Amino acid sequence: MRSPVTGIAALIVLLAVLIVGYSSVFTVDMTEQALVVRLGEPIRVVTDPGLNFKAPFIDTVIPIDKRILDLENPSQEVIASDQKRLVVDAFARYRIKNALRFYQSVGTIQAANLQLTTLLNASLRRVLGEVTFIQVVRDEREALMGRIRDQLDKEADGYGIQVVDVRIRRADLPEQNSQAVYQRMQTERQREAAEFRAQGGQKAQEIRSNADREATVIVAEANSTAERVRGEGDGERNRLFAEAYGKDQDFFAFYRSMSAYENGLKSNDTRFLLRPDSEFFKFFSSASGKPPAPAGSAPPSAASAAPAQGAAPKP
Repeated sequence: MRSPVTGIAALIVLLAVLIVGYSSVFTVDMTEQALVVRLGEPIRVVTDPGLNFKAPFIDTVIPIDKRILDLENPSQEVIASDQKRLVVDAFARYRIKNALRFYQSVGTIQAANLQLTTLLNASLRRVLGEVTFIQVVRDEREALMGRIRDQLDKEADGYGIQVVDVRIRRADLPEQNSQAVYQRMQTERQREAAEFRAQGGQKAQEIRSNADREATVIVAEANSTAERVRGEGDGERNRLFAEAYGKDQDFFAFYRSMSAYENGLKSNDTRFLLRPDSEFFKFFSSASGKPPAPAGSAPPSAASAAPAQGAAPKP
């Protein structure tokens, strides 16, 4: 019969083997690298993900993040080379490239962030203190961020850290200075606008003067041409009237009377009364313009109208 003590001993041995086996393996994640430390001394760095082995009970595994990490830097004031104060808000991205050096120098990510913040502030003051406000804000911002990144990366290399990027999120004047600069810029723009308006008004006045002068010249030339053409027309009309009068005086008198009727009897002119037998209405009673013969009077005969043939006129 099997002894109970033997079963208990076997169970204890199996449990010990399980404990030793569990403490002999560790897993490295895809986003991590592992530093194996034996009795306080680092012995190796594991960068490949998967299952790995270590000495049980005496080896310790310290996981270290190998992703790109963010460093948020609080806003700070920097004095540019033209003595203007700037409020700079910047951030950096970095990764741990040497886990052993990182562990020996700073140990943790929190301590690394504190150290990098100090280095980043120093780099910002050195680089931005050599340039002007306009260069920081507009002209050379990209190049300045590259210089800050290079300096910070060189200083962080001693901590096993590689600085991937440094960005200046905002670089502005302090609030009180911003208001003063804004007021000065507004005044300058108002002055320029007033100058442009004055120049525009002067140019408009010149254009109007030239246009008025040209219009006056054109109107004068048109009036001169109109007077000349009108004079030629009046001369031609008078010539035609003279020719018509010379050919038939009665027709000319009839035509002039008709024109007088047309001009004098318009509905919108002043009306006045004339006797029907006046000289003005002579063509109303007779087409020839002569008064009709009295009633009962016979027209003179040819014999009475002309002297008898062969008769001598009375002295």
